[in-house]
This record gives sequence, structure tokens and C-alpha cells, in this order.
Amino acid sequence: MKTTLRFLFLFFPLFLPIWVLAQQSVIRGAVLDQQSEMPLVGATVQLVQPEGQTPIGAMTDANGVFVLKNVPVGRQAIRVSYLGYEPLTVPNILLTVGKEAQLDLRMQESLSSLGEVVVTATVDKDRPVNELATISARQFNTEEVQRFSGGSNDVSRLVTNFAGVAAANDSRNDIVIRGNSPVGVLWRIEGVPVPSPNHFATLGTTGGPVSALNPNMIRNSDFLTSAFPAEYGNATAGVFDIGFRQGNQERFEFTAQLAAFSGLEAMAEGPINNRQGTFVVSYRHSFVEVADAAGINVGTTATPRYKDLTFNIDFGHSKFGRFSLFGLGGTSDIDFLGNDITEDDLWAEPNEDAYSTSKLGIVGLKHNLLIGDNTYLRTIVSGSHAATTYDVDRDKDGESRKHVLSFDDATTDFRVSSFVNHKFDARSTLRAGVLYQQFNLDVFDRSRERTPDWVPFRAFDGQMHLLSGFAQSQWRVTPRLTLNAGLHAQHLTFNSTSSIEPRTAVNYQLSPKQTLSAGYGLHGQMQPLPILLYEEQLPDGSLTRSNKDLDFTRSHHFVLGYDLKPDANWHAKLEVYYQRLTDVPVERSPSEFSLLNTGADFGFPEKGSLVNEGSGENLGLELTVEKFFSNGWYGLLTGSLFDSKYTGSDGVERNTAFNGNYVLNVLAGKEFKFGRNRQNAFTLDTRLSTAGGRPYTPVDLDASIAAQQEVLTDNYFGERHSDYFRWDIKVGYRLNSTKRRMTQHFFLDFQNVTNHQNVFQQRFSPARGSINTVYQRGFFPDVLWRVQF
Repeated sequence: MKTTLRFLFLFFPLFLPIWVLAQQSVIRGAVLDQQSEMPLVGATVQLVQPEGQTPIGAMTDANGVFVLKNVPVGRQAIRVSYLGYEPLTVPNILLTVGKEAQLDLRMQESLSSLGEVVVTATVDKDRPVNELATISARQFNTEEVQRFSGGSNDVSRLVTNFAGVAAANDSRNDIVIRGNSPVGVLWRIEGVPVPSPNHFATLGTTGGPVSALNPNMIRNSDFLTSAFPAEYGNATAGVFDIGFRQGNQERFEFTAQLAAFSGLEAMAEGPINNRQGTFVVSYRHSFVEVADAAGINVGTTATPRYKDLTFNIDFGHSKFGRFSLFGLGGTSDIDFLGNDITEDDLWAEPNEDAYSTSKLGIVGLKHNLLIGDNTYLRTIVSGSHAATTYDVDRDKDGESRKHVLSFDDATTDFRVSSFVNHKFDARSTLRAGVLYQQFNLDVFDRSRERTPDWVPFRAFDGQMHLLSGFAQSQWRVTPRLTLNAGLHAQHLTFNSTSSIEPRTAVNYQLSPKQTLSAGYGLHGQMQPLPILLYEEQLPDGSLTRSNKDLDFTRSHHFVLGYDLKPDANWHAKLEVYYQRLTDVPVERSPSEFSLLNTGADFGFPEKGSLVNEGSGENLGLELTVEKFFSNGWYGLLTGSLFDSKYTGSDGVERNTAFNGNYVLNVLAGKEFKFGRNRQNAFTLDTRLSTAGGRPYTPVDLDASIAAQQEVLTDNYFGERHSDYFRWDIKVGYRLNSTKRRMTQHFFLDFQNVTNHQNVFQQRFSPARGSINTVYQRGFFPDVLWRVQF
């Protein structure tokens, strides 16, 4: 904290506002048919302005592209119209002199020619990008990630503000969706599944301490929490469907950024050819590492070192279709040295050293081919590599810092995804495709913590394949009634297990302001790789891969929703859900263990001989009341009441580790314009979050001291930590220069301003011989400075 404040006061003069003259910028983008993605030629795009001002407008060209020039900076709105399509209004477009606005707009063909009423559409922030996702889904964008207080420039932390979502803890960005384990989350980038896009991620997990996904690189993307469409598979909890944005098609633009949490960043973008081809590339480097190397006290003896590179190259239109090349790569490492820790550091042990490294690489080639007027074929070929090592040296058997634990996990994956989308008419659309995933694994984990010699518990060098296919249809029966139905199928070659999963949803518009929705989906997920590959030691000393034949875990999702939109700037949503999980891995002999309680940490339990005989239930009620950004302010209230239970092989129903029972978030923000023409702005944002305490199993101190390792009581998840509470306040400003095309953004995010002590866990320390309460992050000021030019 002291380092951050010293940095702030040192550089604050650079951020002092200058009263400047009015500036202008550009809005550019493309208008496509929502179902077929065909460009709409000749659509009219107009800037929404007060009466009496000079009109600003344009027509889309043969590629559906438009450009609005000489648009005043600030927040603007445009209106799009096209014969035979529902008119479209796009509000709240933020324009600065340093960054032009780029829009990807989709219009829906009207059914009015069939005798129905004409509907005027707006771009609803709650409506997902994927038009086939019509329930328990919403979109998010870069500005939200950066605007909301307490988000640390992290997509995963952003969605914890949405109904039904909670953070596992402040030290990691794993998320709990409707009481489900974070393991059930699927990450997709540009339409294909990817490994966890996080620094310090480990095999099988979906989160990490620091995100490697740069929010400055993403376009409007989707987050789905239940009953998702048939194209999404191998997930039981939720889906991140991330898309990378295109660069500027006409001019080069640059961004430099410094943030205490996400690090130093440099980004460039611009055109690459005369066919609307673009590139955008960014590099980020840990600020804490740079500060530590410069001799600045960063407040920790364990310095996290991480860096990442992200790019998206769109080669533009050609007679062979449109190609783009995208990628993300990152490395991270940290050392925990026992001799360097302080007395109040309860995360590390004074008698051991631990070393962690991770690497991540993702690259893909995307091809989009328009076939006729109503069909397109999209194919993505991708490869990824994720590798982690973790080694522990501990005082043991009279030997100082003996190497006792070693993880060395690497997976190199190859994926091919292809689907065809056909629009039959204004009413009907069909999408069908396949996904092939090849996992090439090199895993070697071993331990001698409790034995004199090394004993491997995971050792695998080979391949496995996951084959998937889907078909999804949408039928707009009337302008008020829409039906969705689909089927997903997947097969894992490692143990010849399969899953057939039907999905369906219906939306009915009661009135122009009210909509009822209902959905059902059966969702299957293969077991985490550390579980499938675990090797159990038999009494004769031999090893067997006793979890190899585990089937998919399955989850039945039932959702009923009600939407109310009293006007264009307000939205309320109520959803009731029930989830029934079956085929959950539990121990063969009667016990309390269930895999539903894992996934919010760096590793998985070392359990063998598991069987698919466990179950679980999640049910809840969620409320969202949102005031979209308009008239200089926004607000968001989300609340969830839920119950999450599991049943182990002993037949006893218990709380899951994630059953906090309630989550409440209240967010609000205000812009105060200043300057001669009010083109700059001070910003104030705040977030208050509270959640029920998580269940936990107490530590048996006497048994732990005798065993010199943590031993739990038999009161499994029978006690609760105290309730979680956190209040964040964020202040900042946006400044447009008059002398050059440059915009500065500055934010100071005071996280957990009350320094509330939220409990993370209670853990036994063999070196101290005591049970220690480990707390989550206290007061932390995160600073961000961004320059765009």
C-alpha cells in the first residue's frame, strides 16, 4: 500500500487536469444481419443529436461498414435503420480524442410483413452477443471491466458483480456460479475452448491469482450462468465466451498503461492492408517485479513475476473469406522462502521454501466464409500449451530444506472447431457443428513428504481426445414468442465415456416492457485431469490409475425468468433456478468426500478408487436491478438467495463448501463533466459487497500435532466462517488534450476501505503447532494510469 501511495504522489502532477477546448472523434463500425451475419448494404446510420444541430450520418458500404466523422467527444448515441429490419438505437458510446469508437452491430429482420406489429429495438447491455443464448446470459465489455470499482482490471472479478456469482476468495479470481465449484466453468476465446487464461494457473483449475486476459483486447463478450445453448459443452457451471476486438481500420492508435495489479502495458493497433485488415497487439509486465528490481520496497518478500502478450490480426475480406490470427501467451513465477517470511505471514511456513512457475500459450486461425445470402461457415484451428511446476523444500529427517514435493505438469492441446449457420427466413435459424480436442499430456507429480523415497501419484505421458457435436435451432414463432432447441453430444476416448445433452429455451414477450423466459439443459463435464490421472498406491506398493473409468458429471438445469424494462435505461430481472447434479465422483466406501467441494485452490485432493455415485442440488432466487449508464450515472443491484447441498457415498446430505446462502452487491457511479465544453470528466464509482460465510470443516488440533500434518474433525462443513463484507471506492478522471490526439485516464481504486478482516481459511501449521486463521486481502489501493494516442 505504501509503495502504491508513494508512486501516486510522485507522478500525480502528470495527471493534473487542463481546461481544454472541445474536440472531435470518429465512430466507425459494421452493420450485419443478426442471424446470417451478412453485411447490410445501404443501412442508414445517424448520430442522435438535439434539434438544430448539423446532422451527422452515413450509409453502410458493400461490406456493411460505416464511418461517422467530426463527432463531439463524450458519450454519444446513434440510430440505425434498414428497410425490412427492426430499427436499432445504440446509446452510451464513449468517444475520446485518443481513441476512436469501433462498433459491431447486428440487426434483426422484422416480422411486420407477416401482419405483426413493428418493434423498435435498442442495444440492450443485458442481451448476450450470441443470439441463441436467450436465458441466464448477458454481455459485458471493456469499459465495465475498467469502470466498476474493485475489479483489478480482471474479467473474472467483474462478473462477481452479476447475480448468482461469487468470488471464491480475494486472493484468486475463481468464481462460484449458483453454488457450483469453479471447476465447472468453461473458458472460450474466439469460439474455441482454452486452458485457464490466468497467471499461476495449475492443471485442471479455471482461475488464478492474476488474469492473463487483457480487458483492453476484448470486444463485447458473453457470460452464461445456466441452461446455455447446445454449442457449449464440457461445462456444468457457466461459460465465458470471449472475443478479441479488431484494430482501427484507418489510423494507428497506441495505448500505454500502468496499473499496480495488472502491471505495465503497451498496446498498438491499426490497418494492415486495403481490405479492411487490422492488427492489435498488447504486452503487459508485472509492475511489482519492475518496482522490486528498482529497489522499491513492494511490501512482500515473495515477488510475483508475470508477463503476457496478446494479439489479434484480421486479414480483411478476400474471395476465400475472412481470416484472422489470434493468440495469447504468458509466463509467471514466484518464490516463497521460509527464512524471509514475517511472523504474521500465515500463508507460508518458516521451515520450507516453495517455488512455482507457469507458462501459457494459445494461438488460433479463424476463418469465416459467407455462402450465398443466408449462410456462413466458421472454422477455427487452434493450439495451446499450459505448463506448471511446483516444488517444495522442507526441513525433514534432520536435513535442512530437503526436496519433498514436486509437480511437473504440461499439456499441449490441438483443437478444430467448425460450424455452419443457416438462416432459412426471418423466422428460423439453424446452427450445427463439431469440435475436436486432442490433449497431449506430460504429467509427473511425486512426493516424499510421508515416505523416505519418492512416490509418484500422477505419471502420464500420452494422449486423449474429446469429440463433440451440436445442433441448435431458433424459431421466432411471432414477434413475441421465440423457441430455441438443441442437442449436444460428446465422447471422451480416454475411457470411452459419452454424454448426450438436450437443451431448450422459450421466451415470450408479455408486453413491450415485460418478457417471460424458461429454459432447460442437461450439461455434462469430463472429470478434471488431476483426478483422472491420479495413481493410487496399493498395499503391495504397486500403483494403479484407479479413477481412469470415471464418467462425465451431469447437471440438469431448470430456469424460469421474468424481465422488466420500464424504459430504455432501466432493467430488472428475476430468475428462479434448480440444478440437479448426478454422477458426481465420491469414494467407493462410505465417506463424506465429494468432488463438488474442490476447485477453488491450486490443487486437487489425492483420492483414488472414486465412483460416479454422488449427487448434489443447487436452488436459488436471483434479482438484478440495473440502471444503464445515462444522464451521467449508472447503478446496479444484484442479490442471490441460494442453497447448495451434496451427498457423499455415506448417504448424508451436507452443505457444499460454496454454500454461502446469500450474495448482495450494490454498485453506482457518476461522471462529473468539466471543461469549457464539458468534454472531460471526473468519475466516482463505489461497490459494496456482502455474502454469507462459507461452510468449513474444523481442524482437530491434537490429532494434527500428533500427526504433524493437518487432520480434520468429522464435522464436515458443519461450521461457517463469518460473513464476507467489502466496500470499494474508485475515483478518477478522463482528460482530452487540445494539442494532440491524446486522452489520459487516471483511476485510484480504494479496495476494502474499511479494512474488514474477511476470513479465508483456518489451517494447521506444523512448524508453529497451532491453528492459524488466514485472512483475505485487507485495504489495498490500486492505481491505474492510461494514455491513448
